[in-house]
Amino acid sequence: MKWFARPAPADIWDEPIQGPIGDIEAADRIRNICQAARAIAEAAGSSAQTGTRGRYERAARVAMEIAMKISDDLMRDDAVRRIVDLCMKADDIKTAQILSRAIQAGWIREAVQQDYPVLSQ
Repeated sequence: MKWFARPAPADIWDEPIQGPIGDIEAADRIRNICQAARAIAEAAGSSAQTGTRGRYERAARVAMEIAMKISDDLMRDDAVRRIVDLCMKADDIKTAQILSRAIQAGWIREAVQQDYPVLSQ
């Protein structure tokens, strides 16, 4: 009865990007990826399920790739901060530390350190 079977919805981070996108569209896409992957990251952080961990890692990797293409410094820093939040939900402290060091705006870096003191070590 494959006729009635619905295809599984694709994750937002697996959707191809149609052509070049600007900074605003890139930041919006990162925000949507991080919102969609939040529950997956929490599940990946609380258990060792390889399926959820793999989905979280794909989402974070795609978000990081998009963030690297943002030319505006503040927009990029805000996007990286959202990815740091996602990493911390998944207990991926090592990646979160690396990303938090990439934040150039002092006030965003301070906000990250206030929210996650473990990253300043």
